[in-house]
Amino acid sequence: MKMIFYSFFLLSAYLLSSVQCLYFHIGETERKCFIEEIPDETTVVSHYKVELFDVRTGGFTPPTPGIGMNVEVKDPDMKIILSRVYSFEGKISFTSHIPGEHIICLYSNTTAWIGGTQLRVHLDIQVGDQAIDYAQVAQKEKLSDLQLRIRQLVEQVEQIIKEQSYQRFREERFRQTSESTHQRVFWWSLSQLFILLVMGFWQMRHLKSFFEAKKLV
Repeated sequence: MKMIFYSFFLLSAYLLSSVQCLYFHIGETERKCFIEEIPDETTVVSHYKVELFDVRTGGFTPPTPGIGMNVEVKDPDMKIILSRVYSFEGKISFTSHIPGEHIICLYSNTTAWIGGTQLRVHLDIQVGDQAIDYAQVAQKEKLSDLQLRIRQLVEQVEQIIKEQSYQRFREERFRQTSESTHQRVFWWSLSQLFILLVMGFWQMRHLKSFFEAKKLV
């Protein structure tokens, strides 16, 4: 029963974390960044659309040609794995090669907006098998409905295995951090105790010398 619940929990967490849809507003000099925890060798696809605020209507409309987004992606080692200028609507795609926190940053490719207006950016982040267009795969590889369903299930299982492996990686990293912190606290406490003992010994010697000089002992 516990194993069934654990598997259901992992599957639910995986499905919830595989797709993120949101929108945000960005100013002409702003830089918006998102952190995604991604297993290794995992494809990430982000569909986005940029809208420009129209002061006359009070709403957001498609921007004029020339307005787009700079996109920069860094891996956990802070190495840039993607840096490119995109148009006002499109798809961002990259593959992780090491597990961990990937930073996705977006900012406007121009600062010449009229009246310091804002952009609204719609962003749909899909991770793992959720990023695969299975309709296109079926058409390209001429798969039947059953073959396509089996393909989907296999890739979902592979993604869950990657997620489990990443969770073990995080647990190991946390354990190493905890052990390192414990060792530093232990040696710091030991050094503090040693300093206190040395100071106590020095004070006793100093007091003894003082009393001897005053001929009190």
